[in-house]
Amino acid sequence: MASTGGPPGGGGTAFVLGGGGVLGAAEVGMLHALFERGIRPDLVVGTSVGAINGALVAADPTPGGVERLRGVWAELTSRGVFAGSMLSRVGTLVRTRTHVHAREPLRDLLTEHLPVHTFGELQVPFQCVAASIERAAEHWFTDGGLVDAVLASCAVPGLLPPVELDGEHYLDGGLVHSIPVGRAVALGAGTIYVLHVGRIDRPLRPPTRPWEVALVAFEIARRHRFAADLAALPDGVTVHVLPSGEQAAPSAGDLRSLRYRDFSGVTDRIDRAHAAAGAHLDGSGPAVGGA
Repeated sequence: MASTGGPPGGGGTAFVLGGGGVLGAAEVGMLHALFERGIRPDLVVGTSVGAINGALVAADPTPGGVERLRGVWAELTSRGVFAGSMLSRVGTLVRTRTHVHAREPLRDLLTEHLPVHTFGELQVPFQCVAASIERAAEHWFTDGGLVDAVLASCAVPGLLPPVELDGEHYLDGGLVHSIPVGRAVALGAGTIYVLHVGRIDRPLRPPTRPWEVALVAFEIARRHRFAADLAALPDGVTVHVLPSGEQAAPSAGDLRSLRYRDFSGVTDRIDRAHAAAGAHLDGSGPAVGGA
């Protein structure tokens, strides 16, 4: 069934894929566990790196599609999408005054691996979110060109340039909706599986160093909206928050959370998430439901 950008209808199953940069590799392991158990989406929504994972799985919602997604992550490691010496990154920043990496390597990777070009060609309805600069608001992409929409959702401020579409400029969707459970609910999903990067269940602590201030502030904002979405679930909607398997994930104030170019742990992160999500699903782990 081709995507229409509309609701799955009738309380279908939605996969919600959150943002989180390189930590988003965990979502591949969760997808593997879901498809192994015959759990298929009627709707996929994603933010930032979750938009990349989500678009690829919506294009091929099969175990083979998940295996190909794992291959894309291997290429992110080998092709150096965020490659470049400190000198070259500084040079890019001086030249552009807004960002340190070009978007073309990521565009090339998406163009090469996405088997379709538009939302309408997807096998499962898919939507992704970005932050509109001009309107200071979330914008959901539901139709038209797929690669540009995903790039807009992934345009991390300071790392990648804003994406301009139809005269409007967009930045990373994580600024407005990092784990978009509310969108899946609004589109009529009855069962929602949340695929996230593994930070939401760890308490924050007050910042003690300059770089921690912005990181903690952002983490408060993203967790607050996610918690509000869960608290406002309507009757009949069930949410399963899958575990990432990260027992010692960096906290929001940890400098390791800034190492966006470190793909060395991708394979292990995928495998840990696969094992943890599988155990959770097999054990019918706790779910959140509307009262």
